[in-house]
Amino acid sequence: MTLAPATAFYQDANFVAILYIVAFSLFIYGLSGLTGPRTAVRGNRIAAVGMAVALLATFLIEGMGNWVLIAVGLAIGTVLGVPSARQVKMTAIPQMVALFNGVGGGAVALIAWAEFNETGGYAEEPLTFVIPSLFAAIIGSISFWGSNIAFGKLQEILPGRPIGAGRLQQPINLVLLLVAVAAAVAIAAGQTSGIYIAAVLIAAGLLGIFVVLPIGGADMPVVISLLNAFTGLSAAATGLALDNTALIVAGMIVGASGTILTRLMAEAMNRSIPSIVAGGFGGGAEVAGPGGEEGGTVRATSAADAAIQMAYARQVVIVPGYGMAVAQAQHTVREMADELEKRGVEVKYAIHPVAGRMPGHMNVLLAEADVPYEQLKEMDEINGDFPRTQVALVIGANDVTNPAANTNPDSPIYGMPILNVNESESVIVLKRSMNPGFAGIENELYFDPKTSMLFGDAKESVADIVSELAAL
Repeated sequence: MTLAPATAFYQDANFVAILYIVAFSLFIYGLSGLTGPRTAVRGNRIAAVGMAVALLATFLIEGMGNWVLIAVGLAIGTVLGVPSARQVKMTAIPQMVALFNGVGGGAVALIAWAEFNETGGYAEEPLTFVIPSLFAAIIGSISFWGSNIAFGKLQEILPGRPIGAGRLQQPINLVLLLVAVAAAVAIAAGQTSGIYIAAVLIAAGLLGIFVVLPIGGADMPVVISLLNAFTGLSAAATGLALDNTALIVAGMIVGASGTILTRLMAEAMNRSIPSIVAGGFGGGAEVAGPGGEEGGTVRATSAADAAIQMAYARQVVIVPGYGMAVAQAQHTVREMADELEKRGVEVKYAIHPVAGRMPGHMNVLLAEADVPYEQLKEMDEINGDFPRTQVALVIGANDVTNPAANTNPDSPIYGMPILNVNESESVIVLKRSMNPGFAGIENELYFDPKTSMLFGDAKESVADIVSELAAL
């Protein structure tokens, strides 16, 4: 008798709504903390608390379902998710983001399938339930399979080069889209056979695969962001179908933020989103060796010469890229910067919006090494400093430093905003080899007379420079 009022109170719709409002507030406040490295960890934790509140509120809804299956699902997710997140290397974060994002889209597609089966093919269900559910099925399936292809490319399970059917690619994609939409329309019109929902999910899944396969590795960061937005939209549509406020709000936040990020990244590459989705750019083709196809020459240097150049400079600008991430050289780079600052050298870091394999990749790595946030300079802020810079040290950044983007109209990256390191008095490039970056083209910077190349593992090369600086 004493438990009945308490149970009724906790399952009251108004109380659940209040919990959802608290959760949304924490989502938004946490998201605002992700705008800077100093507040990102706190913002992430606040948003996680918001998700826990939203989860609790959902469990309080009367008639939630099979608690055994819910417990099993939570256990499996925890066992798989926590160790994976704790053990993943920083260089593998982009592919983990792609994989986890795909899981979200797959979950939405499975919900649509389960609802179709539970309701006897949406029989007697209003269109306000059927249409959002079918939309979620299509977008969620595209996101799941497309994200898995992106994961495969980033993990190098699949080739990074574009894989497509040439001129037939776009007609194939159009046919798959029409099949998915036609099957969805048939279901909305009253067809209850399971073959129709299977056609929706299979055609949409194939569309996700065939859209991402022809996209080269250079565009994968944008693709991940776009698919993330798709997952958010599909979750919001599922929320509309199930009348779940948490899914609607969380999905719209993810969809909106993913869309904005996709647009910003596309602008940073001076490319339109449709041209990226059309594919065919960035293959990672290798150049045979120094000089490459252009027949130019490169000038090699040593750690000792690099140390002397930087020790007697007034300003050194460090340009990090994926090579620094692969070598896990961020802590050694910080040690080198400390040695230079002891000698009165001003050190700054030039951050390109799409350096690495995901937005903010370099910021996260350098923040992990406790690099002062005020030393991290965005592209628009630092480009004016290069003419006053004695040494620009490029650590594994390739396409984002290629002068061809400014000077060669025939280059595939022409017009892409880059870091103008070639305007520095001298440039030192740390690189394993002369192989090109994600765009699959040669970097003209390497053949500039003012550029010298220090070949080898970035971490080992920087450690050698630190030793030489200490010995000066």
